[in-house]
Amino acid sequence: MRRSSRALCCILFCALLLSGCGTGAELRQHSVALVAKSTQTEFWLSVFAGAEAAATEYNVALSIIGPDTEEDYETQNRMVADAVAAGAEAIVFSAIDYENNASAIDEAARAGVKIVAIDSSVASDMVSTYIGTDNYAAGQMAARAALERVEGPLTVGVVNYDISSANGQEREHGALAVLEESGRAEIAAVINTLAEAGKAREDTTAMLEEHPDINVLLAFNEPTSVGAAEAVKELGLSESVFLVGFDSNVATVDGLQDGCVDALVVQNPYAMGYLGVETAWQVLQGQSAYKLLTGQDSGLAKTVDTSTQVVDRENMFSMDSQKALFAFEQ
Repeated sequence: MRRSSRALCCILFCALLLSGCGTGAELRQHSVALVAKSTQTEFWLSVFAGAEAAATEYNVALSIIGPDTEEDYETQNRMVADAVAAGAEAIVFSAIDYENNASAIDEAARAGVKIVAIDSSVASDMVSTYIGTDNYAAGQMAARAALERVEGPLTVGVVNYDISSANGQEREHGALAVLEESGRAEIAAVINTLAEAGKAREDTTAMLEEHPDINVLLAFNEPTSVGAAEAVKELGLSESVFLVGFDSNVATVDGLQDGCVDALVVQNPYAMGYLGVETAWQVLQGQSAYKLLTGQDSGLAKTVDTSTQVVDRENMFSMDSQKALFAFEQ
């Protein structure tokens, strides 16, 4: 029975190949648009590298677009509409604003476009799959990184970004829950700044000057982490303020070595990009040829956690940490 099943699979596989050869055709190339939050940070460059690798592997015609800043959800909405008008069959999307991006995504889905969310989701029931970080858990990791490495009481300053960002809010909630449960931490200040290093530096500096008792800073994305690190360094507080940042940037990695950054919660943006395009291709294929050739079942996971890890000065040169910090190739 097993031999006959194998023979049948072989016949089906050969038939699929021969049908393509007989017509001179290959599996049809699909058009996918990746609409990012920004094109300006190393996080997104790593996402794009993963997306392009998957596009090459699956013969996808991929376009990559995004606004200049991570606050410009209106430009994102226009880009979604433009992608639909240009013939995109699927959109891999990362929402700047959980609520205000929803109508654009719903409209694209009503036009027949498949939606895959990466990094941050959107308030739409039309999303096939969300691929990214468990942000509440990542916030918990950031708080534990400080609690495990700083002795005595913690006086904490939080540097968050746009209050409309679901990611930032979930990270903050996760961190504050752990800090409160510890019984060792007092929250001195929470600020929401722009996801831009210069503005984050300015606002963090003001917070540290207003609250000189702060001995722990938590910053929740790449630009706020870069800005917070610059503030700590410029104020000469590297020895007295323990900074936990997010993501991998040349400035924050350098900061790990020179002391103005103490730990980083590092996501896996390369995987977000790769899996986002791969999943879009699977959805567009109806998973038919994909299932036949791979033997995988028809179900798509609604949520895919791409994992995070804490990198500090003690472990930053380990193989796993180096792969996380410099994830342009996997």
